[in-house]
Amino acid sequence: MGADTQVYHSHKKKYFAIFLLLGVLTILELFVADGMELTYTWKAIWLTVLALGKAMAVAYWYMHLEDEKFWLKFIAAIPMSAFVYAVVVILESVNR
Repeated sequence: MGADTQVYHSHKKKYFAIFLLLGVLTILELFVADGMELTYTWKAIWLTVLALGKAMAVAYWYMHLEDEKFWLKFIAAIPMSAFVYAVVVILESVNR
């Protein structure tokens, strides 16, 4: 039996940077929700975009999609098209 020769690499810096990114996006969400004078529609749009950005960051880095092949990334992105469709339908019904 051979010895395991895989070398461990720390991911502390990367995960801390991702944590900071998610923190900044959360602060932006709070600012958009309470600090900006926007109409309801624009608040909904910005909050949705920020939430989608956070979801994509979590999926890409914490679910390790960055290390996967293109087809698996594509399969993971398919629900995003349903999300975009739902947002368009909601915005269309709000602006009638």
